[in-house]
Amino acid sequence: MSFEELQAIIKSCGVVGAGGAGFPSYAKLDKRADTIILNCAECEPLLRLHRQLLEKKAFEIMSALDTIAKTVGVKNVIIALKSAYVKAIAAIESNLPSFNNIKICKLKEVYPAGDEIVLIYEATGRVVAPGALPISVGVNVFNTETMYNIYRALNGKPVTRKYVTVAGEVAHPQTFLAPIGTELSTLIDMAGGETVSPAAYILGGPMMGSLCSRFDVVTKTTNAVIVLPSDHYVIERKKKNVKIDLKRAMAACCQCRYCTDMCPRYLLGHPIQPHEFMRVVSNHDWHNVGPYIDAMFCCGCGICEMYACGQGLSPRTLITAFKGELRKNGVTAPRDVPLRPVAEQRDLRRVPLSRLRARLGLEKYNKSAPIVDTEIMPTGVKIMLSQHVGVPAVPVVNVGDTVKAEQLIASAAEGKLSANIHSSVDGTVTAVTDKFIAIERKGG
Repeated sequence: MSFEELQAIIKSCGVVGAGGAGFPSYAKLDKRADTIILNCAECEPLLRLHRQLLEKKAFEIMSALDTIAKTVGVKNVIIALKSAYVKAIAAIESNLPSFNNIKICKLKEVYPAGDEIVLIYEATGRVVAPGALPISVGVNVFNTETMYNIYRALNGKPVTRKYVTVAGEVAHPQTFLAPIGTELSTLIDMAGGETVSPAAYILGGPMMGSLCSRFDVVTKTTNAVIVLPSDHYVIERKKKNVKIDLKRAMAACCQCRYCTDMCPRYLLGHPIQPHEFMRVVSNHDWHNVGPYIDAMFCCGCGICEMYACGQGLSPRTLITAFKGELRKNGVTAPRDVPLRPVAEQRDLRRVPLSRLRARLGLEKYNKSAPIVDTEIMPTGVKIMLSQHVGVPAVPVVNVGDTVKAEQLIASAAEGKLSANIHSSVDGTVTAVTDKFIAIERKGG
């Protein structure tokens, strides 16, 4: 097929990045790429979804990689995953004879191996400049489930379901294939329910995920729900108040540099130096704007505040808050920022995943969460119109309409970066707002 036909298929089926911000995959394809990397690093503690999916669907995922590579004209295809993922590696190796352009890159058990800028360096030796996209060095990065969704799209299937791991304080940690729009409580109950009370919930990983409610719903980017005691260290850190964090920084930051010395982007030569940001923000220094601007290159991995800082301060939280304020005032990250050489000490300063789990108090939850085939039949779904980077989809159904699973219910905004959205169940539309479409499942 042609490049344009491939783009059209992916766009029609509503494929977006199945993690992170959900960048529409049709817009990610680029003829300038000479390398495609499949990201199966899964750096967050407790997450197992991608390695498990690769074990079960290696041939399908590799087939989609091969199709994209041939259509776009890419010479190098790399599957990057940790050397500890023995079963996933075996599944890939058993299928390698069918694909002459796919290679394996084995990674160490460190955090954040899945950060795409870090991953690109590990797999290719190329450093993406501060604020630049991977395509600037000729690379496209897709995560494992995104590629599986592209395989399904090539076979006429839109994105209507999402693999979601339920872990932590539940009776039976498992990974479910849930209809998009399913309430998280349904998955938690299917995992045996909470084993602590009161419980708190994280959507995503413990480092970069956010607090959520059990009444939130599955979207195209939902990877995991982690249940923890409400007074757990990780939960308490995510409840921090920015104003209080700022006062604590003013009182306690000793400029030890650990936050900077362990920052993965700093170690790759990016200009961000969290300790300098903490100094100027603590002293209300508005004349020295460099550290504020440099902080815009923060990837939000959380090493600085969840692992490196001996004072328990919150560089990442404060940086995120200030980045938001800068953007509101029209300040954007500068371009063409010079790179320093990659730090010689980089290999010695990477964070072992086992140490990170121990530091966060998560080792007891490091259990298998196998993919189960149980069919999930919610009584209804609430499908969000914005599950992706860009403009929300535009509803094409009305209250009272009868819809079928896989039917288009919201179209990508015309001429904008957006994504189609399809019904995940057969049923009747009960609500259409500017935020979501609710559907009562037939027979629910």
